[in-house]
Amino acid sequence: MVKKVLHKNLILLIVAVAQFMVVLDTSIVNVALPSIAKALHFAGEADLQWIVTAYTLAFGGFLLLGGRAADLYGRKRQFVFATALFGFVSLLTGLATTPLMLDLMRAAQGLIAAFMSPAALSIVLTTFKEGKERAKALSVWGAVAAAGGAAGVLLGGVLTQYLDWRWNFFVNVPVGLAVAWAAHRYVPESKADLEHQHLDLPGATLVTSGLMLLVYALTKAPEYGWTNHKSIWLFGAAVALLAAFIWNEKRSKQPLMPLHIFGVRNVGSANLTSLFNVAAIFSMFFFVTLYVQQILGWSPLKSGLGFLPITFVIGGVATSMQHVIPRIGYKKPLIVAPWLIAAGLFWLSHISVNGSYWTNIFPGLVLTAAGMGVSFIAITMAATAGVSQNESGLASGLLNTSQQIGGSLGLAILSGIATSGAAHYAKTHAAAMNAAAQKAASGDPSALAAAKQAGHELMAQSTVVGFRHALLWAAGFALLGSLSAALLIREKKGEKLDAEVVHAG
Repeated sequence: MVKKVLHKNLILLIVAVAQFMVVLDTSIVNVALPSIAKALHFAGEADLQWIVTAYTLAFGGFLLLGGRAADLYGRKRQFVFATALFGFVSLLTGLATTPLMLDLMRAAQGLIAAFMSPAALSIVLTTFKEGKERAKALSVWGAVAAAGGAAGVLLGGVLTQYLDWRWNFFVNVPVGLAVAWAAHRYVPESKADLEHQHLDLPGATLVTSGLMLLVYALTKAPEYGWTNHKSIWLFGAAVALLAAFIWNEKRSKQPLMPLHIFGVRNVGSANLTSLFNVAAIFSMFFFVTLYVQQILGWSPLKSGLGFLPITFVIGGVATSMQHVIPRIGYKKPLIVAPWLIAAGLFWLSHISVNGSYWTNIFPGLVLTAAGMGVSFIAITMAATAGVSQNESGLASGLLNTSQQIGGSLGLAILSGIATSGAAHYAKTHAAAMNAAAQKAASGDPSALAAAKQAGHELMAQSTVVGFRHALLWAAGFALLGSLSAALLIREKKGEKLDAEVVHAG
């Protein structure tokens, strides 16, 4: 019995390390963004956000395919192959020499992660029985996944400052190979007992292309104008592709996303809640990282250290939630957690050009991290409860999809809001700079210096105003997550009582 428990814990450790690496790659590049922009000559924030979005969008777009493939062809086999390949593609990503090459390699990383992550979570779901055993395993899983996002910022700062931004990707090579070897040796094979071995490739193509076009439309709309015919055409084409995906799923004999899974209580509502929460959270890492480096002038290492409290807060809160959820259920935490996230983002939306870490940033990070720690475990339990083992890969893929797509869409929307807010502020406050420029035209050295200073201050202030707008809207996304949980997530009293008995036992 002891050996069996130890073996299960070893399996959990192996797949948790892989999930840590997957989540790490979502956030590790944030601190390196200014260095990458300078080295590869990125044009601006709208282009820079594709380093993050290319990964998360490909990840989210193919997760359903990856989850179904794990059920059909073997969870261990897929996990081992994808983890080793992830390490190899990370090497190529670190060797990128142009913005286009980097974006394409990041998309390739996301594609492979889409096959690795759902296989890992479905291994957890099939290894640990539903109840107390699975709750403990998912608490570890949730804590590792949440900490991966926070630790990525710190590790990215260390690697960027003392080695090079490319090491943010090179670090995956030895880790990926080690995890693949350990999984090959210690993780047992499992697959769903299904009558077919077919994958819905048309469905995967439609949903991924539709989501990519939607994010592209959200990115370009501030530039074109939201009512411009180009924006309308892009949004229309994205909606048409996503509608074609739903139509394909209804008529396909082996759909990528069997729509009947939404008949399982809370699958749809939990994923919607997750989408809103992650859309809010992604903005914190992206905009606060740019703020402390571009505005406050912090080094990559100092930026990473500034995010360190998030790791401890998430770890502590997530660990305590495994004792709280069995007593109160998962609905209440999912209502409260987004309010904590929203409060943290609202605090951060008051950053200033001459801001202070302890006054403007630290309280917001702690509040947001507390909300993350409360929500991640509860959302996983809500989204997978009652799902059959044959569809555990699909359920885990669907949950990861909602998180990655939420992050991609949220970041695209909020980047557009930040760009528009900055441009509007600069336009309405350009008079003082123009006056200084006219004085500088007279040839007075002091006037020239004053004009340059005015331009620098206006650019910094307009950038901060853009960040403020984005973070405030992000808080709104979080509140939508709370509303979704309150109105849509259902929890039976019997479930809660059963959990109490299991916990007491």
